[in-house]
Amino acid sequence: MKPKNALSYPIISLLFFMTAISSNAQSYNKPSEMSIFTFANIINIHDGSIKKGHVLVKDGLIEAVYDTTVNPKLRDVQIIDAQGKYLLPGLAEMHAHVPNVEWNDPKMKETLFLYLSNGVTTIRGMLGQPSHLELRSKAEENSILSPRIYTSSPSLNGNTVTTPKQAREKVTAYQADGYDFLKLHPGIRKHVFDEIVKTAHEVGIPYAGHVSNLVGIDHALKNQYASVDHVDGFLEGLVPASAEVNPLENGFFGYNFTLLADPNRIPELVQLAKDNKVWVVPTQALFDRWFSPIPSQVLVGEPEMQYISPDTREAWSNSKDNLIDNLEFNAAQWAQFNQIRFQLIKALHNSGQGLLLGSDAPQVFNVPGFSIHHELDGMIRAGLSPLEALQIGTLNPAKFFGKEGEFGEITEGASADMILVDNNPLDDLAHLKDPQGVMVKGQWLSRNYLHLKLKEIAKAYRED
Repeated sequence: MKPKNALSYPIISLLFFMTAISSNAQSYNKPSEMSIFTFANIINIHDGSIKKGHVLVKDGLIEAVYDTTVNPKLRDVQIIDAQGKYLLPGLAEMHAHVPNVEWNDPKMKETLFLYLSNGVTTIRGMLGQPSHLELRSKAEENSILSPRIYTSSPSLNGNTVTTPKQAREKVTAYQADGYDFLKLHPGIRKHVFDEIVKTAHEVGIPYAGHVSNLVGIDHALKNQYASVDHVDGFLEGLVPASAEVNPLENGFFGYNFTLLADPNRIPELVQLAKDNKVWVVPTQALFDRWFSPIPSQVLVGEPEMQYISPDTREAWSNSKDNLIDNLEFNAAQWAQFNQIRFQLIKALHNSGQGLLLGSDAPQVFNVPGFSIHHELDGMIRAGLSPLEALQIGTLNPAKFFGKEGEFGEITEGASADMILVDNNPLDDLAHLKDPQGVMVKGQWLSRNYLHLKLKEIAKAYRED
């Protein structure tokens, strides 16, 4: 039996036949077609080692990984010249949002494409709607060009679930509807939360998202969230009980309690997360962009904003400006707040259950797909290495969903989700920008094709 991730050495003659298609073709193939990446620098996402080889794709899966000493004898195969380039698994955006529209709505197609254009081949939708169930099905059957989709239920929050009876009814219904997990938002009272947890365990559906300040991080972790997003509740959990704070006065994700937080308690919270197998999605991009000293006029002028409508850009600017004004923003306190977040992120990565890559797109100044680069940069600044930052967007999501070996790595039998880039991303994650092409479930999207579609989106939003 061949060891996992090993390169194959079959006895195959040196010949390629028929369809030799440039990697810059201005179209994309169907997943039923065969493709092969030739002479690629293949990144082993487990350990960061690199081996030159060929990767054969068939029916949306990685059929084989060959050493360069052999060349497969194939007919009617799309040849993607990867000589001198680097091939790595597609990324997962584990805190994504998609529009509340039908699956075939142009806005939906546009959003899904923006994710793909930056190598995001799996998304976890964090505010589900009934229409997203059909969208997930269309993506599974390759009826639409889309990343792999997991979707939450509609929001469970202080307004939608006010009693234990409502909690039982909604949790039961959402599980029966087929949502992948429950989305928890703030405002849930503790006794209602406990009923959500009890019912969720009974019917077999996980829950993830925010931690209500009426619940608290300790109680949330002990009740085994699938993931806590935004590192929500952790900073509040660092405030000593002797401070006798009102949890309802925590501000933006605990910002108001920054000066009271005791980082010495970080190991205790991290161990609690590990003991209860609770993953954490940092969404650091939110705190570097929306809630940050960077002026809105600077962010709105970034090149990626051309793919966002003028109305949305204006709304984002207003949202950022209002947030900063209402919280009496202080740059020095924000720096301390952010530093505590970095300490938490690094400790949760090193000693907790682990991190999942997620940027909360499209949230304020987080453009779908493009924001994943901001999140990766945030992970580097928090102390992760480039390889570790990539692992939390590849291997960890697969493990989280119980799909190890099915996606998130370049190995035989896995989904053919890959990014081809010009330079080694392990040297600099900025090399992931403007990929040579992206493959999702066997569909190859060349750089020319990606540029063409992005230009169409930008043109639609261009202001005269």
